[in-house]
Amino acid sequence: MRRTQRNIFLGLIAATSLILTGCSGASSAAPATDSTPVAGGDLKIARSADAISMDSTSASFENYSIEVYQNIGESLFTVTDDGKSVKPWLASSYKVSTDQLTYTIALRPGVKFSNGQPVTAKDVKFSIDQDTKTADTGWGFINVAIDKVTVVDDATVAITLKYPWAPILADLSLFSNAIIPENYGGKTATEFFDAPVGTGPFMWGEWKKGQYLKLVKNPGYWQKGKPLLDSVTYSVVPEANTRKLQLQGGQIDIDNTPDWSSFASLKASAGVKVFAFPSTQIDYVAFNQQRAPFSDVHVRRAIAYAIDRQALVKAVLFGNGSPANSLIPPGTPFYDKDAPGPSFDLKKAKAELAQSTKPDGFSTSLLIRSGDANQASVAQIMQAELKEIGITMEIKQLDPTAAKKATLTSEFDMNLSAWTMDIPDPDEWTSFATDPDGGNHSAFTYYNNPAVVALNKKGQQETDPIKREAIYKDLQKITGDDAFFAYLYYSPYAFATTDKVHGYHVSPLLTFHLENVYKTK
Repeated sequence: MRRTQRNIFLGLIAATSLILTGCSGASSAAPATDSTPVAGGDLKIARSADAISMDSTSASFENYSIEVYQNIGESLFTVTDDGKSVKPWLASSYKVSTDQLTYTIALRPGVKFSNGQPVTAKDVKFSIDQDTKTADTGWGFINVAIDKVTVVDDATVAITLKYPWAPILADLSLFSNAIIPENYGGKTATEFFDAPVGTGPFMWGEWKKGQYLKLVKNPGYWQKGKPLLDSVTYSVVPEANTRKLQLQGGQIDIDNTPDWSSFASLKASAGVKVFAFPSTQIDYVAFNQQRAPFSDVHVRRAIAYAIDRQALVKAVLFGNGSPANSLIPPGTPFYDKDAPGPSFDLKKAKAELAQSTKPDGFSTSLLIRSGDANQASVAQIMQAELKEIGITMEIKQLDPTAAKKATLTSEFDMNLSAWTMDIPDPDEWTSFATDPDGGNHSAFTYYNNPAVVALNKKGQQETDPIKREAIYKDLQKITGDDAFFAYLYYSPYAFATTDKVHGYHVSPLLTFHLENVYKTK
């Protein structure tokens, strides 16, 4: 590994709070293990819900889909294992113009798609352009600062910005900017994403929707000797206790969504390892402002003040977390630990409701995933807490896949949800959550505060880290006061594996480099 020479860019690196390491060879270092790596085997992962789509630019592309796709599709840059920075991946090096508007990027030599075709600058241009086109309907909002992508030669692209843009390299690491074949390899977009082709360690196998999704080894992967596994199978097992029993019985290798109530017993189980990986996760209640009375800020504040977050951490997370005070989660640049988000105060909750359009209370519902012990516990506690201030809350349970679809179409009054960062910059989340034009109607809430939108745009274009911090501090204060979410808690990522699984690591940005994983007998 060596550092590339980027003297022009040193000032901007400091400004973006990102440390970028140029890699001349392969690779994301695998976590230390206590055994000799072996090749072969199928890694069986059980999850509470199925993927929704393999179209990495679409609005319906969410965590369960991302988890699969990030081992098929790769971007010019990737996040580091600690989640704090990005580094070249399909890029080998880059340079920046003195006006900070043009990034000239050299491609890593010898990389091929899983169909054997070489990756060229034309593929890169097509991939980024296609993502940008989805700005109003999907994840393309992340590319709002890109003016054009130009093919310099087969191995070089130039990305020209409309204005200096602090998070550009982080944006280029996002899954929606993964490199795919030009013109979808001669297919329609729908045909392509039914069986996507990328440069990752695994390639498309088969998908029995609602049952399992299987990836198989990419024999031509650019990191020599990887992946070690022959295949990865993601099975849909909605019930947490069933996943626990399957893990203990050896029918699966990984439970990627164990509930905290079973964490201690899993830890004590023979042949099982549990992990609480550091995260950038925030759990929250989303209010659908299209539905009365949630357009009323006093109603939203009343609910936010009525929730005892410390009690949730104790009862739901079994102490594995902390109360949330801000939209931006810890571990993300510019998180403000002193942000004054609503905290438990029953007196304030009653006072806010008294000022609202529903001073005598009202009836509503909270959407949760069935079979999720954590969400069920939160809902039951909230139900009792809201009753104290005169709000009757029905708990509406849908199976996890249906619940995700209802979230994506804003078919809820209140929704129990969570977010994890994908890039080491707050812009992805603040744009998604607070800008109505940021991809999904302010995280499906239809929240729209022009002052917040203006602050968010200012934060995107400011490259001075001190000024950016002040901007995001103001943004966190206003969004907390608007209570468009009721922030609940920050928690680690809970995972459990058998002791036959090695090299498994999840970054704070919820990235999985499965090329580093292997199984012993």
